[in-house]
Amino acid sequence: MLPPVWTRRPRAKDDLRGAAVALRGERLSVGAIADRLGVAKSTAYLWVRHCRWTRDGAAERERRRAHSKVVTDAQWAAHRQTRDAARAELAEFGAAWVSRLDGRELLLVGAALYWVEGVKAKPWRPHDCRVRLTNSDPALIDLFVRFVEELGVPRGGLRFRVSIHETADADAAVRWWARQVGVAVEAFQRTSLKRHRPATVGTTPATTTTAAWSSRCPTPAGCTGPSKGS
Repeated sequence: MLPPVWTRRPRAKDDLRGAAVALRGERLSVGAIADRLGVAKSTAYLWVRHCRWTRDGAAERERRRAHSKVVTDAQWAAHRQTRDAARAELAEFGAAWVSRLDGRELLLVGAALYWVEGVKAKPWRPHDCRVRLTNSDPALIDLFVRFVEELGVPRGGLRFRVSIHETADADAAVRWWARQVGVAVEAFQRTSLKRHRPATVGTTPATTTTAAWSSRCPTPAGCTGPSKGS
């Protein structure tokens, strides 16, 4: 049986114990409390283990995300480097192969490209005979321009248009695309500005390549004659 409370002698470290509980209430870690009071970490833990302490939800989620990223990077860093190197090698090989396409191969690839990415005539616009393609990949645009040139339309006869968000530098985008495609800035029509606020941020503006039908190309069915690029 324990003696009455009034007969007990105060413990020498009661003040430190109270200070530890107070520091725990300020959301200090056990290690920080031990350092602050100059006691062993195990002693500090015994003093504050009864204190209920929940981490801030947002801070805890951020801490876990950061920890998870560190662990993931450590586990997959080598694999990612190998994967990225292999992708770069394949991309370089593909670019070199595409640059060596002969006329027949270029026509086949260009036709497939226009099939999936090109703008076609619509039921409500059946006489629109312009050949148009919109994309933000400079390599793909260059491939399509080469395809059109193979059909007999000179690069200087093409018209281009940049489509970009209104907050971006439209003039700089036009100059950039002119260098990529290898044409004069004057070959670009008035820039199409997107006035809504997108949820995502793109890094490269899209450009539209428009070609009129060449005299060497047959006029499509339903068209009254060759149309100019617009």
